[in-house]
Amino acid sequence: MRTATIARKTNETEISVSINLDGTGAHKMATGVGFFDHMLDQLSRHSLIDMDVSCTGDLHIDFHHTVEDVGIALGQAIQAAIGDKKGIRRYASCDLPMDGTLTRAALDVSGRPFLVFKAEFTKDKIGDIDTELFREFFQAFAMNAGITLHVENFYFDNNHHLAESMFKAVARALRDALEIDPRQADRVPSTKGTL
Repeated sequence: MRTATIARKTNETEISVSINLDGTGAHKMATGVGFFDHMLDQLSRHSLIDMDVSCTGDLHIDFHHTVEDVGIALGQAIQAAIGDKKGIRRYASCDLPMDGTLTRAALDVSGRPFLVFKAEFTKDKIGDIDTELFREFFQAFAMNAGITLHVENFYFDNNHHLAESMFKAVARALRDALEIDPRQADRVPSTKGTL
């Protein structure tokens, strides 16, 4: 089983993340930020990665530390669960339509972290969460998971759909990229022999 548990404690947050890459999308989220929990639910459900995420953060200041630090811990858990990357498909992308919204996520589980993020919200907040924090989450996640991640929105009909389409598109791309390819189950998908 490709599983990992990460515990992370700072002066700003205390986080526990457990994942199973070969799960069914079972999830339990408790970050104290309702809309963020909803987005993490989507990430788990549509990637089929079981996730249990618990965070106690300094929400009396704002949500920044909680969102970013969950991204760090979740990325670290993905990195640990992947291991030597033998057998994974490595590359994947997803064009995800959601009503009047279309967003693409493309990724490479390369060990070379990078983020390209092209999405412009028209509101500063969705519920209580600052929309600028979604980029912070994906930045922290990509850097700590060791993946190259491109997220691009082409058009959208409302800000809720924009955020949700990003998480769902990343989830579907993760599902495909992390799946074991039976044609090369014992090989690392690189001519270098390592990732």
